[in-house]
Amino acid sequence: MSRESVSIALVQTSCGENPAGNLEKACQKIRQAASSGAGIVCLQELFTTLYFCQTEAYEPFGYAEPIPGPSTDRLQELARELEIVIVASLFEKRARGLYHNTAAVIDADGSYLGKYRKMHIPDDPGFYEKFYFTPGDLGYRVFDTRYARIGVLICWDQWYPEAARLTALHGAEILFYPTAIGWAAEEHSEGVRCAQRQAWKTMQLSHAISNGVFVAAVNRVGVEGDLEFWGNSFVSDPFGQVIAEAAHQDETVLMASCDLSRIGYYRAHWPFLRDRRIETYGDLQKRFIEE
Repeated sequence: MSRESVSIALVQTSCGENPAGNLEKACQKIRQAASSGAGIVCLQELFTTLYFCQTEAYEPFGYAEPIPGPSTDRLQELARELEIVIVASLFEKRARGLYHNTAAVIDADGSYLGKYRKMHIPDDPGFYEKFYFTPGDLGYRVFDTRYARIGVLICWDQWYPEAARLTALHGAEILFYPTAIGWAAEEHSEGVRCAQRQAWKTMQLSHAISNGVFVAAVNRVGVEGDLEFWGNSFVSDPFGQVIAEAAHQDETVLMASCDLSRIGYYRAHWPFLRDRRIETYGDLQKRFIEE
């Protein structure tokens, strides 16, 4: 496969109470992805645990680990063996009392390329992440892997066009979004459910179009506590066309082939980066503009 074409895989699964079991399950899915020809595999947000942020409790801090650490060690061995790139979202223990929601990136030779720490931290019913995670301080990063130059953003980051733009401006060809998002279990209206899921999808398709990049969003499935995760992992091309999509309820390894040469094609025909008026955007640094 040429450097201009890469096969990617998104691992959409449910999670159980045993972190070791979740890690082993992920490794099995990674092997499945590699056997299907994947060059880059992205796991869902916080894939080694249940989504513990539904409540504020101290016990889940025990799940946190250093990065690099035990989980990345295991994934590095797997990446080296299979010659694949792995994007892994983990609960990072940076220091005593200091934790992050972090994605580690491992290259196809097993080397640890670095990490991205989630920048935007939600605090909503069922998503009490500010209790657990310190906002990221590494900025918006890209990683030059064997198969593509990739950017990683995490879940709540996907609602912010500034994050996608800055990562694309650093040269990302594919934006990966490890995600844990779902419906409130008591929300039974199919109209509301459809609208929420469509808003999530539309927002990310807009990042693909406005930046001329591939976007890959991977979400978990299953019911955990008061949340039903809606899956629907998908990959979009640089013009917002969905080229692969998973069902909302099934565990799956979603495969997609990304022709990176299309980035140049779409950016030439829709030159949004060329026509940006960067000298007019200073007010973006303000919380709100008072008239």
